[in-house]
Amino acid sequence: MPVIGLAVFFAYIYLFNVDIIQIIAAVQHANLSFYLLAAVATLLDTLFYTLAWHSLLRFLHVKISFLRESLFVWFGIFIDTLIPAESISGEISKIYLVSREQNGAAGKATASIVAQRLIGMGINIGTLLAGAILLLFEQQLQGTILSLVFFLVALTLFFLMLILLLCFRENWSMRIVNVIIRFVERISRGHWKLENLREEVIEAAKAFHGAMREYIHAPRTLVSAFVATAVSWMLSLTVFYFVFLSLGYPEISWSAVLVISSIFVALKSIPVGVPFEVGFPEITLTTLLILFGVPPGISATATILMRLLTLWLRFLIGFAAQQWVGIRTITLGAKDGDRNSSGK
Repeated sequence: MPVIGLAVFFAYIYLFNVDIIQIIAAVQHANLSFYLLAAVATLLDTLFYTLAWHSLLRFLHVKISFLRESLFVWFGIFIDTLIPAESISGEISKIYLVSREQNGAAGKATASIVAQRLIGMGINIGTLLAGAILLLFEQQLQGTILSLVFFLVALTLFFLMLILLLCFRENWSMRIVNVIIRFVERISRGHWKLENLREEVIEAAKAFHGAMREYIHAPRTLVSAFVATAVSWMLSLTVFYFVFLSLGYPEISWSAVLVISSIFVALKSIPVGVPFEVGFPEITLTTLLILFGVPPGISATATILMRLLTLWLRFLIGFAAQQWVGIRTITLGAKDGDRNSSGK
């Protein structure tokens, strides 16, 4: 699948008469200092994202070390890359890991992740609008980009309001849980009895709603998480800018970076069924850059350099985190087995 995605991407840029040899030459002559700064910004982005999650978990008395939380975040990034459902797969893996670490913490873990998602959606909307306003003043906002900005703002606001309603309408959540479980029981033709699971999910849902209500009365925690998430978001923007500086192309404006990165993140979160998310995001990013007047050759080269950091570097670190979590689980399981044996 990655090979097919890359082939589609290179076929796409070929339509713009971009010479692959020129891309390779541009990558070879890129300023390594600026590119290393982009790599550092990529790692710091994840660090501050973890800090935001840490503050939300701590408030709910889910006491897991920051190192473990960092491993879980990288684990989630690894799962997001492998499973073509970026909007939920990484979050589900983190909820599972937290609940395995602390039995019965699934509801609180879900609340912390949903709260962080809501904060991120709000920041993304604000960034889109701020960038669009700046581009209007600079008279650079084209009709296609303007329509796309307003469409994504409206769509994000819709899902933001829908999530908020589900967070604070406990009876809605309970109905959804019952409908899903009844559906699973029906398609299994009675072979699966899910009463125990129903009780566990209902308990987790009650804990989730209780935690969300607690967040309302914790402005200091929410501000702390917002600041850390905003810093994470700004660092992700600097990755874009440092990559262009490494290519010797400082002409791209910060307002364009704000809009392009926000649109890219919003579109990339749509699950398109492609593991390793290769092909569609590259075409999207290259197209956005070209629409903002960046030459096709620079657009394609910048896209490749960015994706090496935001996809492949993060994937490799996530893979290492997944291996470490797995090894630790096996080790602890072996120790527990030895204790049980000695007890007998």
